[in-house]
Amino acid sequence: MFFLPQWVKLGGPMSWLLLLVSAGAVAVFIERLLHYHRAQINSAEFLNGVRTVLKRENVVEALSICEATPGPVPRLVKTAILNHEKGREGVREALEEAGLLEVPRLEEKLNVLATIAQIAPLMGLFGTVLGFMRIFSRIENAGINIEKQQLAGGVWEALICTALGLAVAIPCYAGYNYLVNRVNSIVLDMEKASTEILNIVTNKPLPKPQ
Repeated sequence: MFFLPQWVKLGGPMSWLLLLVSAGAVAVFIERLLHYHRAQINSAEFLNGVRTVLKRENVVEALSICEATPGPVPRLVKTAILNHEKGREGVREALEEAGLLEVPRLEEKLNVLATIAQIAPLMGLFGTVLGFMRIFSRIENAGINIEKQQLAGGVWEALICTALGLAVAIPCYAGYNYLVNRVNSIVLDMEKASTEILNIVTNKPLPKPQ
């Protein structure tokens, strides 16, 4: 029975490259997962706290709460509070501009996973072609007297590269879709929070932060 190191060795150079690519994909997935975990807060609870503070017209404390809380929602709320003197349209424009900056931050590095999911099967196919080229080269050199052991290396290389390419691509594709869903969930929280904080800061005039 073959173990992974033996499979990788039999798979040739492309199998090592696929392992390197898969390690990069794992690193990106974990980094994004931790980032989204920090970014997605309980928006309703956060906004209730900010609303309570603003009812006391304590703008400085509200800004402090926003600065102390990680994620795009607190940054949007802070933007709305800082621009409350511009009126409803002014606050809405400021929120839209801030949102346009936040979304790319959330989507950062997702294209790496998507790219790996797309090219890993092609890399595996390339390794397969190299394996068959190796087989035919040996057949050409040995002629009809070739032994099956001489062909085994090329066959293993072809099969392992195909399998490894798929083994890398499938989890990458699943991971990419999972992270996209997390981004969509955070963006939805941002939209809801933007609407709510817009109403909060424009329904009642707030004092200037000292």
